[in-house]
Amino acid sequence: MGRTYFVEEAIGQYLSDLSTKLKPYVTGLLIGQCSPQKDYVIRAVRTPPKEEQKEDNISPSNLASIDEEWITTHASQVSRMLPGGLLVLGVFIIATPELSKDSQNALRKLIFSVEKSLTKRRLWKPAEEEVSDRAALQICSATKKVVCRTYDVQDPKSSAKPADWKYQCALSASWLALDCTVNVNIHIPLLATSPNHDLEKNTKNGLNRWSKQIEDSVFLINGQVKDGDTELLEGQKKLRGNTQSSTQFSDVKVLTQLSQGSSHRSTATVQVCSASINLKGAVKCRAYIHNNKPKVKEAVQALKRDIINTLSDRCEILFEDLIINEGPHKKSFEREYHVLPQRLFVPVAGSSVMLSDYKFGDEAAGEIQERFVEMLDQSVQAEDIHIAEEINTAWLQLMNYRSVEQVNICPVTDNMDDTQQKQLTKATLLLKLQQNMGMVIAAAVAVFASIFSFNYFSD
Repeated sequence: MGRTYFVEEAIGQYLSDLSTKLKPYVTGLLIGQCSPQKDYVIRAVRTPPKEEQKEDNISPSNLASIDEEWITTHASQVSRMLPGGLLVLGVFIIATPELSKDSQNALRKLIFSVEKSLTKRRLWKPAEEEVSDRAALQICSATKKVVCRTYDVQDPKSSAKPADWKYQCALSASWLALDCTVNVNIHIPLLATSPNHDLEKNTKNGLNRWSKQIEDSVFLINGQVKDGDTELLEGQKKLRGNTQSSTQFSDVKVLTQLSQGSSHRSTATVQVCSASINLKGAVKCRAYIHNNKPKVKEAVQALKRDIINTLSDRCEILFEDLIINEGPHKKSFEREYHVLPQRLFVPVAGSSVMLSDYKFGDEAAGEIQERFVEMLDQSVQAEDIHIAEEINTAWLQLMNYRSVEQVNICPVTDNMDDTQQKQLTKATLLLKLQQNMGMVIAAAVAVFASIFSFNYFSD
């Protein structure tokens, strides 16, 4: 028996509108959530046109012109905008009757390409029992006939299996949300023997190690440790008969293990390092889960992945920004301090779920609105953009080390008075003078509240 997809009713109208506007075909992504019993589709997003298509008003003529790389890039961008619990769970194509016979082959190819692209970016591995079927939705623009099939992305030789596609009103109007703030302090030493300090590569290696700590952490939901197989809503009142958007929030605390148990043996290796990368701050994390008797382990897994994804995605966005501003040739960044982008949330009409994005401090609301239109085909009002993390001014003093073993950062309290600020400015100027004379003196101060910062020290 095939899988069943329960689909937000508004998606039917969205797909119908696309079929009348875009010919001879249009592709897009399906966004939702998998569960052992059912799958839920809460958004469908068409593939944005490329710049040349916008300028020349050109429409693709046949399925051979499908740009696989463009679609997978879109999927990667969209996945960054999804909070925990949501994923790209399929692709769709709306085509004229003449192209319908070749649509399924095109869909199969796209499903595996998209999944391969998304898997490369992940710092976590899927669980053995996890659903690996992805949806391939085919719609005839003339007859409006809908055909849904699934492919197992874990099996490259997977054949199509039939699936049910059922529309449902207010599908995600009362989904459950789990919120937490995670304090991050990751120190990544760089070996002196390394030929050059590739910032992106070394950061990802450090995040890989940190992600394993998150996977092994203990999660307190509303102050309690709950068994994974129990229902998340056990002992709570479930909202019934409510078609208005409403969210039940659970507050989550993350307890990271400081060390392994005494039964584990470990060895230490001393290595000479010439630089270090420090990731510090407090990141806002959120996951959504369906309200059909969800298990605790489903909710915790979704939140774990959001914690890992949000930190990894912020670093990726920063690296891309640096490449745009500095050029692709610059792979090493010395003695630099960067503020990573803030997280923000935007509501989905008729749903309790909010989508996510990231902004740098100098980005205006208009840029965020444009990004939502391009990536998610969603208009956003400026007042609906909810910034999850506040910006606080941070100071940093850097030193050029000739022999580096350890870099220490000392936090300063938020309530600096004018005298302290003047002393800080004076110290900064003095440090610059000393560096010019070849003297090696280090001092670092930083103010961290809810902002997340990135510090990189090198010789």
